[in-house]
Amino acid sequence: MADAVLFEFLHTEMVAELWTPDPDPGSGGQKTCPSVLESVGFRVGQALGEREELDVLKFLCKDLWVAVFQKQMDGLRTNHQGTYVLQDNSFPLLVPMASGLQYLEEAPKFLAFTCGLLCGALHTLGFQSLVTASVAALPACKFQVVIQKP
Repeated sequence: MADAVLFEFLHTEMVAELWTPDPDPGSGGQKTCPSVLESVGFRVGQALGEREELDVLKFLCKDLWVAVFQKQMDGLRTNHQGTYVLQDNSFPLLVPMASGLQYLEEAPKFLAFTCGLLCGALHTLGFQSLVTASVAALPACKFQVVIQKP
C-alpha cells in the first residue's frame, strides 16, 4: 500500500513539474503538451521491458537449461540493447566430441537444434529473436540471442 501512495505522489509531482504549455495554442486557447511526460514514461517503460527480457533470459539459463541438460548455463552477458550471450563451458551435446580438435569443425551442426529450442522458448514467452551459436574450443559453446524489437 505504501508503494502505491509513493508512486501516486511521484506521479503528481512529475505532472506538476513537467506539464508544459503548448508553444502554439492556436485560436482554441492554451493547450497542454504531454510530450515531456510521455518521453519520461517511454523511457521507464523501456527499462521495465529490458528488465523483463533479462528475467526471461535468466529463466532460460537456469530453469530451461536444467530441464533439458540437467545443469545450469555457466554465464549470461548482455549489452543492455537486446543482445545476450549465453555461455556453456561444458555443453552436454559437445562433451563426447571434446577429445579431439578434428571435431571442432563438426560442432556447429550439433548446436542447431538448441538454437531452435531457445528461439522457440523465447517466442512462446513473447519475444521474437535470432539465436546463433559458436564454438571456439570443445566442449564450450556460446549462444548469441538477439531480441528483435517490434
